[in-house]
Amino acid sequence: MSTTAADQLRRLLLLLPALADDQEHSIAQVAEQLGVDRKTLMADLQALANRTDVPGGFVEGVSITIDGENLSVFSSQFRRPMRLTVGELAALDLGLAMLRAERTPDEHAVMERARARLGEALAELPGDEPELRVAELAGHQAGATSIHKALRQAAHARHRITIHYRKAADPESSSRVICPYGLIFSSGSWYAVAHCERSEGLRVFRLDRIERVEPAEGGFEQPDDFVFDSVIRDGRVFHTEDPVETAAIRYSPRIARWIAEREGTALAEDGSLVIEHPLGDDEWVIRHVLQYGPDAEILGPDRLRARLVELLGGMAIG
Repeated sequence: MSTTAADQLRRLLLLLPALADDQEHSIAQVAEQLGVDRKTLMADLQALANRTDVPGGFVEGVSITIDGENLSVFSSQFRRPMRLTVGELAALDLGLAMLRAERTPDEHAVMERARARLGEALAELPGDEPELRVAELAGHQAGATSIHKALRQAAHARHRITIHYRKAADPESSSRVICPYGLIFSSGSWYAVAHCERSEGLRVFRLDRIERVEPAEGGFEQPDDFVFDSVIRDGRVFHTEDPVETAAIRYSPRIARWIAEREGTALAEDGSLVIEHPLGDDEWVIRHVLQYGPDAEILGPDRLRARLVELLGGMAIG
């Protein structure tokens, strides 16, 4: 029976809470409930047993015992219902709201239903942080700083605005007048999509590179044919003010299929995978590679390879 990494992950998420009760369960009955054959079920159990390898970085604290035709799963994490704080529930709502902005319209209904259920749960909880509300958390965490707020208001009012923007290679910021069309969230960062008067064209500015904003005189009309999809390709912003530097990372065959399915790309003939990640933060790349240990390798740029070698050398000396 063929199975994808995503299919297997769904089954694992069903297996853990259903079987982690310290009781014996019939292997045949479990396979039937999951709608798979015995071979597939055993492969799933093997994935759990070897969770440092498949999937990479899976949590500790789960043990599996197989006795003849029965199996038992032991895990302290799944012995009682999960209790989330008000803040954690609000963070989940924020995450869904941000994810919705990156997904296609046919997926929005599912996310809205999930957010509605979160809202009902928040309304019923007495709350260990009474002053915290979803809107407040979303406003703070989603980047609703003064810069975020000013850009959003200018876009809504169709009013020109001056930004002081520091490009990646520049030591100081420079000012420019823009006509902001709106804000988008992509690859972990917020961007302002705008017509830049200095560049005389459409540009996308990372909000974390905008040092301050000031009102500018005059309004603007947004082109009727403009759509935000024109600045997004494969879920990533590509029409940026800064040249888009990338980091090439090779994943070994042991973990590559999980990442390939997540990224929607194909494996190499040897089962490995090379992905060009947009590079906005060198330290993110270092952390990303370290979590996979020897199964991930930085191919470039050279400065990141040197940084990783230096960091690992320091760990060895320590």
